[in-house]
Amino acid sequence: MALVPLKRRRRASSPPAGPPGPGRFPAVVLCLVEKRMGASRRAFLTQLARAKGFRVDRAYSAAVTHVVSEQNSGAEVAQWLEQQREECGAEGDPALLDISWFTESMGAGRPVEIESRHRLRGGWQMAPYACQRRTPLLHSNQPLTEALETLAEEAGFSGSEGRSLAFTRAASVLKALPGRLSTLEELGPLPGIGEHSRRVIQDVLEDGVCAEVERVKLSERYQTMKLFTKIFGVGVRTASRWYQEGLRTLVDLQERGTKLTRQQQAGLRHYDDLNTPVERGEAESISRAVQGAVQRCLPGTSVTLAGGFRRGKPHGHDVDLLLTHPEAGREAGLLSRVVSWLDSQDLILYQHSQENSYALQEGPEPPGGRDVMDRFERCFSIFRLEVQGGPGAARGWKAVRVDLVVAPISQFPFALLGWTGSRHFERELRRFASHERKMVLNSHALYDSRRVWQLWAYVGTWG
Repeated sequence: MALVPLKRRRRASSPPAGPPGPGRFPAVVLCLVEKRMGASRRAFLTQLARAKGFRVDRAYSAAVTHVVSEQNSGAEVAQWLEQQREECGAEGDPALLDISWFTESMGAGRPVEIESRHRLRGGWQMAPYACQRRTPLLHSNQPLTEALETLAEEAGFSGSEGRSLAFTRAASVLKALPGRLSTLEELGPLPGIGEHSRRVIQDVLEDGVCAEVERVKLSERYQTMKLFTKIFGVGVRTASRWYQEGLRTLVDLQERGTKLTRQQQAGLRHYDDLNTPVERGEAESISRAVQGAVQRCLPGTSVTLAGGFRRGKPHGHDVDLLLTHPEAGREAGLLSRVVSWLDSQDLILYQHSQENSYALQEGPEPPGGRDVMDRFERCFSIFRLEVQGGPGAARGWKAVRVDLVVAPISQFPFALLGWTGSRHFERELRRFASHERKMVLNSHALYDSRRVWQLWAYVGTWG
């Protein structure tokens, strides 16, 4: 019996590497997830969509506006999207859609409006600690996070640190979401979002604003506290006392002869400048000036721009600079010489220095005690920066807040981490170290708290 030759199965042709063009709908760029869809079906759907005038990209990029998946949960596609972003280095905020949207769009011959039923369900997955999550500088839920951060700030003004932290944690979760939140149900059981935060989120999603947040913004106390705490050297406690005394404006502080510290006097005198955003170019200019002073005083010393600028922000409210020398101990006495030289060049409008008060032999903070994060030698200063335009252009300069921090080389990695921020990221990192690793992390060191306390308990028996 003659054997009938088997027909070779034709391989599905892969779509071209690049898109054929913008198509009929230039505002829509599709990317099909191959997982569970398969290469053959993906190739077929790609050809179908292109035939109907849709642009379909084979690989994910920042241009992609719609990610279409079949038989995958929202969490799975969100994870896929994170991997794609890491591989190609592209951001973007595409809609994560079920194949049903694609099918309806093909039937209509145009992109149909995205409805709630089209969006992938199953909830987003989220690590419990903010330090484990990827948080982009620009995110898709700005109105929601601004509302929560307003309530966090108001809670802080009222002395309720617990409420303030709860709203801050909820806002950090929304910042880390891979896409724009459309309904409250999409949050699922994500960590860090309590009932109060969910009510705020629902109000903003449904009405565009939250009545509670609007009341806070319009309240006299909130506006006054916000005004006073923007003064260099004024904290919540001082601002609250001034409010209780009936002070409401900056003019009130001057006319009523309010007793101010030297730091607060400088902050009030340069209030407008210090509350004008510092641009990256300005921060780098100040960094170069400090670097020049440092090299005059101690060649080989490094100056590192930290804070929000190190995180990639284009502007900030101050400039944080870390100074260290590769030889242990050489940094001693450096700060005073640097500040004196800068002052001699008329670059310092105000300065107040503090000595290094950290010593490992003092032992760690007691369990549950106050967490002193930073005891480095430092100088809180107001820098005189020459400018060509913008605020201060008429007089040729503007005042800028600058913190100079000296870290011994052995502690520099921890100092750099601590001074890079953000504040919430650092808080969560310490919480992770404590709860998950049973270790203590601060801007000076990382150590096993159990072993240190065992050692100190043993040493204590000698006395």
